[in-house]
This record gives sequence, C-alpha cells and structure tokens, in this order.
Amino acid sequence: MSPQTAAFFASTQLVARIERAESELIRSGAEAVRRRNPEVLTIPIAGGIAAWAEQDSPLNKVAGLGFAGIPEDGELDAIERAFEERSTPVRVELASLADPEIASRLARRGYLFVGFENVLGLPLEDRPPSSLPAGIEIAESGPAEFSEWLDAVVTGFAHPDHQGVPSDEEFPREVLERVMGDLASASGFSRYLARRGGEIAGGGSLRVGDGVAQLCGAATLPAHRRHGVQTALLLSRLDLAKSAGCDIAVVTTQPGSKSQENVQRQGFQLLYTRAVLVRG
Repeated sequence: MSPQTAAFFASTQLVARIERAESELIRSGAEAVRRRNPEVLTIPIAGGIAAWAEQDSPLNKVAGLGFAGIPEDGELDAIERAFEERSTPVRVELASLADPEIASRLARRGYLFVGFENVLGLPLEDRPPSSLPAGIEIAESGPAEFSEWLDAVVTGFAHPDHQGVPSDEEFPREVLERVMGDLASASGFSRYLARRGGEIAGGGSLRVGDGVAQLCGAATLPAHRRHGVQTALLLSRLDLAKSAGCDIAVVTTQPGSKSQENVQRQGFQLLYTRAVLVRG
C-alpha cells in the first residue's frame, strides 16, 4: 500500500527555494565541466542562471527565473548572443509560479513552448525510517566504484521505460557519460549503487543544499527492473536526506512517466510544473 502523506501547500516561497536549488545544481554542474572545458558559460540572471557547458549538454539552459525580478531585455540579448555564438538554442525552464510577465516577454522574443516537466515533493521532517525491499542493498559509491556507478546510471538512462509524455530532448551515450561524470564531482553530490543478488542493479545520486534534497540521476539496469530497485534507491536517499537536515525532497519527471508513478507511490505530491520554452 502506498504511504499516506498529508497534503502540503506549494507556496511561492517554497517554489522559489526549490528553483534556487535547481539553479545551483545547474551552476555547480557547469563549473564542474569547466575543469576540462574553459569555454563554459554561467550568467546569473534575475535570481536564476543561464549556463552553457558544452555542445549538446543537458546543462545548457536558463533555470530559476521568476522569483527575483523580471530579466531586462539587455540581459536576454546577451544570453541569446552567447548561445547563438555556440550554435545552441536558448532553453528556458520556467516554473508555473514564476512572474507571468516573464513568459509574456519570452513569447514576444520568439520563444516557443515545447513541453512541460513536473516537480514533485515530499516533506521529510516527520517521515519515519524506511524499510527497503528484500534482497536489495544500497551503498554509497566511492571513488573506486565510480566507473561502475557511471555505467549503471547511463545504461539505465539509455533504455527508458516508455510511459507518459516523451521528453523533447535526447542525448548520445557519450554526452550522458560526460555530464553525469561531471555532476557526480560537483559540490553537494553523493553517489549510490544498488545491488540485487550481489549484482549491480542500478545507481542514483543525491544533492543537498538549503534544506532541499534533490533526487537525481537514478536508473535501473533493464535486467533488474520490476524488482524494487528504483524503490530502494528512492527510500534510502530519503533517509539520507532527512539525516542531512533536509525538510523536503524533490524529484523532476516527465509528465505521466514511470518515474512520476514510482515516486507518487511513495508519497510524493505534484507541487508545480515547469514550462519549457525554446528560442532557436
């Protein structure tokens, strides 16, 4: 039976805190890339961040707008020029609680809507310790197991469960390997491996900051799906996040996806959506 969680309100203050955490995730990931690519771009804008890490990277985006003023046209001009110089469309992920004037301004500048993503949350303060599915072990992945963790996560992502609205983005395996490797070394991140019957079955990561636990990078190898691996990765990271002092855990999913179904079974609630707007 799914755990019962009292409804809680996604206030503007809470969403602003989650969006700040998202901006910091993108910034720290891009800065990790800078160690091998000095052309990385990070531009603070209206409380959010515009980042370009490398060609075709999922970190190339504008995030966190809408809670610290409206970006000036000059700021948007500079970002659009920088992305155009790098032959990259500007991608803005805009929270539904952001100032509506921002969406209007982007529309006037030629940005087109291409999809949504959902942000789900779970309060942690009163959450009891979890009981993991039998036969599955979760442990932190140290430096000696980095390659095993990276292979498990990237292989899992390369074989998605097709359910719900598909993402508008697809990335080659080599791009995913680079970006996941860079994120794993960014500030605030920790890595975890799942084993089933002694075999590596999947992996995931956790980023903690400002009381927000971001559950990201979780994937299960195809041969081990439908055996509770994803649930075990989720529950173990929730326990770790609470121990680290976080009061909320968040997950970003595609609408109607298997990932959304899995986290809602564990008590996560839909807090808000992000509209994805792209200017080519």
